[in-house]
Amino acid sequence: MKTYYYSDELNDDFAENGINTKRLPRDYKYFTDSRFRRASAFALYHFIASPIVYVIQKIAYRERIIGRKKLKPYKKEGFFLYGNHTRAMGDAYAPSIISFPKKAYIVVGPDAVSVTGIKRIVEDLGAIPVPDDPAGIMDYYNAVKKHAGLGHIVAVYPEAHIWPFYTKIRPFADTSFRFPKVTGKPAFTFTATYKKRRFGKGVKTTVYIDGPFFPDPELDARTDTARLRDLCYDAMTLRSAESTYSKNCYVKVEKQNESRAVPQ
Repeated sequence: MKTYYYSDELNDDFAENGINTKRLPRDYKYFTDSRFRRASAFALYHFIASPIVYVIQKIAYRERIIGRKKLKPYKKEGFFLYGNHTRAMGDAYAPSIISFPKKAYIVVGPDAVSVTGIKRIVEDLGAIPVPDDPAGIMDYYNAVKKHAGLGHIVAVYPEAHIWPFYTKIRPFADTSFRFPKVTGKPAFTFTATYKKRRFGKGVKTTVYIDGPFFPDPELDARTDTARLRDLCYDAMTLRSAESTYSKNCYVKVEKQNESRAVPQ
């Protein structure tokens, strides 16, 4: 078991991926004009990545998904998925299993497209990186809206930072919930919960899907964005109570102390 010491639920991060994050170019292209690349991305996602991801999720996490039927009526037109961020690779793969056979596009940090050699692969698998330069925010914002307009499924981790196998829901801003409001698309939540395996070490993961949560056309943007955020937060908080096993321990400390993890 590891003990993680934190002071800021909104900003502390325990990803520990060792990636040297590169700044996203101001002219970053979210869509390719190449037909060949679009075709190769389709083949990579559906015929190579998806089968591998399914096997990994079943073996590594014993993952089970409950509530996928709720998504079926909305798959053609697309929707937004909001999940808790408690795994590194597991969270990269889960939206693909949930959205199958459609592709899931995932909002990620710039570190996800910072590794030389696999940047293009990550992009082709559906990454939508958030720029760290304010100058690129509008391009990112328009890209997500375009995905929604194309009927795509877009997954967001509103907690933003990874807390490995954390069993509660951390507070998060309502910023990303502007997307359902401005596009008119429904929002769903997918909450990963954890139980101890009956045999062997490790955890068994169950992901619960809740929704749909629709934007209210009678409300102004600010009010409705906050309402959608609260609906999703409450649904995720309720589901998080299904966790019965804590693999790691989280201890809050004074803000001046650095967040860190200590093996035990």
